[in-house]
Amino acid sequence: MSLIIRRAEPGDAGLVLEFIIKLAEYEKLNDEVSATEADIEKHLFGPEPKVFCEIAEHEGKPVGFALWFYTFSTFQGRHGIWLEDLYVEPGVRGNGIGKALLRHLARRCRNEGLGRLSWWVLNWNEPAIKFYKAQGAVMHDEWTVCRVSGPELEALAEEK
Repeated sequence: MSLIIRRAEPGDAGLVLEFIIKLAEYEKLNDEVSATEADIEKHLFGPEPKVFCEIAEHEGKPVGFALWFYTFSTFQGRHGIWLEDLYVEPGVRGNGIGKALLRHLARRCRNEGLGRLSWWVLNWNEPAIKFYKAQGAVMHDEWTVCRVSGPELEALAEEK
């Protein structure tokens, strides 16, 4: 198997957005995608990017991606990586591509002295949960995700 993991580069914004849309379809969250190719281009490849992306190429064809950013753990006193999105095309799943993307980020953590690699998984996504557990991931069910967005975010921002 010919597999390459490479950093996304200018010109990949359309591809990254395509993977984001496919992931949203798989997760039944299509209605939540409002990102545009211009958004992806600006935030991944602008002058001071705060988010990063790795592209998996199998047999010379882009087949997946991992989009991530740095976090900070006050408990560890060290940075980590938050994996926002991981996606591999259905036709090539089971070939170690997802594992290669995770391994790539784990190596970055090790090489940069980062404390952890974290991400979310939808609780109904049994194939992903099984895959992540096989990679050594520990599920933290005692934590509940909180989010404020849209009109609620605006209202919170305006409170005095």
